[in-house]
Amino acid sequence: MLGRKLVERLAYEGTLSGRPIARVTLVDVVEPLAVAAPFEVETEVGDLAEEGVAESLVRRPDVVFHLAAVVSGEAESDFEKGYRVNLDGTRQLLEAIRTLDRYCPRVVFASSIAVFGTPFPDTIGDEFVTAPLTSYGTQKAICELLLSDYTRRGFLDGVGIRLPTVCVRPGAPNLAASGFFSNIIREPLNGREAVLPVADDVRHWHSSPRAAVGFVLHAAAISGETLGDRRCLTMPGVSVTVGEQIEALRAVAGDEIVELIRREPDESLQRMIGNWPRRFDTRRATALGFRAESSFEEIIHVYIDDELGGQIP
Repeated sequence: MLGRKLVERLAYEGTLSGRPIARVTLVDVVEPLAVAAPFEVETEVGDLAEEGVAESLVRRPDVVFHLAAVVSGEAESDFEKGYRVNLDGTRQLLEAIRTLDRYCPRVVFASSIAVFGTPFPDTIGDEFVTAPLTSYGTQKAICELLLSDYTRRGFLDGVGIRLPTVCVRPGAPNLAASGFFSNIIREPLNGREAVLPVADDVRHWHSSPRAAVGFVLHAAAISGETLGDRRCLTMPGVSVTVGEQIEALRAVAGDEIVELIRREPDESLQRMIGNWPRRFDTRRATALGFRAESSFEEIIHVYIDDELGGQIP
């Protein structure tokens, strides 16, 4: 989803970091959707975790956007698949870059706030330790270390961005454990019932897909000297409770839409969510120019504008 939106934004702007884009290659495990653009767009099917695939794909691009991953719920339920895709695939990509002489591309890696684990302070600052308590978070944390070390050694110029939970996600629900945060907004706005599996007082950190694409593009353009040796940053976002999400939906769309949310508690999911971070102090990322929404109502309006043509059906 983010890859598609990223390419649509690149196609609209036609430039990256002030330079005209000559070519974009889209790679996924299924055939990527072609995007009309003022530059050449190639599509390829490939699995980075398979031996030799990364080497065949890395044809000296100036920028590599690495967004591929098995999401949180699936990485937890399928241990082998999570490590194969999230860790082995990333390592294959970094190694393919390292083995090319006189080549040092900017590599933007989509990490996650799942790299943090309890016990949390009320607000997590830039100095808080990364000690994940999920397989997904562990895989992302390992990849952050690899990205930093390959950058230190001069093999690539990496930037890791720890994305908030991206909300409201368009399309069908996926296997992310955090999917219900989007479901309880997206489904009612489309006239469908949504299940809420956790309590209203659950607090979490969010940004819209539009803001997430902005993070990725800014990470591609930011100066490596400005970043220094600390190449992984927590992105800004909006901290709200589930109850506050629902009230924002009520303010934007009315009571009838909110009535489509059905509470169906899931104790195992509630326990998992209890180990997730709730609020961040992202002053370093903000000082470096990364920007997100200022309220959850604004996030809802982004979904309505970008996915529903500006109108609630």
